[in-house]
Amino acid sequence: MGEINNHSVAKAYARWAPIYDVVFGAVFDAGRKASIAAAERIGGRILDVGIGTGISLTDYSPKNRICGVDYSEPMLRKARARVLEHKLAHVEALAVMDAQHLGFPDACFDAVVAQYVITTVPDPEAVLDEFARITRPGGEIILINHLGAEAGLQRAFEQGFAPLARRLGWRPEFAWARLALWAERHGGVRVLERRAMPPLGHFSLIRFERVAAQVAQPAATAQSYA
Repeated sequence: MGEINNHSVAKAYARWAPIYDVVFGAVFDAGRKASIAAAERIGGRILDVGIGTGISLTDYSPKNRICGVDYSEPMLRKARARVLEHKLAHVEALAVMDAQHLGFPDACFDAVVAQYVITTVPDPEAVLDEFARITRPGGEIILINHLGAEAGLQRAFEQGFAPLARRLGWRPEFAWARLALWAERHGGVRVLERRAMPPLGHFSLIRFERVAAQVAQPAATAQSYA
């Protein structure tokens, strides 16, 4: 079974760029708005990873500061045009960037949003590690994505469809257990929410809190008293 790589993803989304909003706009709308609402409950400086054509940019409140990154330059060209058209002064920056190697300092965002992204990257766990690195303690990592069925006919279909889906740029069989295991192993995040989203619960909203790193305590030393 072929694996996803950055080259195949870039090619896939260059093809999608001209028609992405028409094909996926309505289907992804509920999840997109739910993830933005979750980020805006935190507020402040928000990174939107996989900003694509910038379809979500007009939904963010002007009171927050938004940065967007995407691996696809053709998609970002449409996002930049949208910023100019709608005069979105709260958008700080849009940049071509690999989600696995984000060019931001540690703990510099209040929230990181990734809409329909985590199943499209070559190494999801490495990407999640980057999200955690750049999120401040108390901030959140917010994902909206399809998660693979855990059993039954839907799981069998997703497994069979997976090779073709990889050519189109995503993994339909990606399981919730993989996210839960990442959080457990990372140790610096905790799961806040997993919520089914329309249409028909096909997508899930997942929220992680970035917890403060524990400070190692000095080992106790034995003392003797006269």
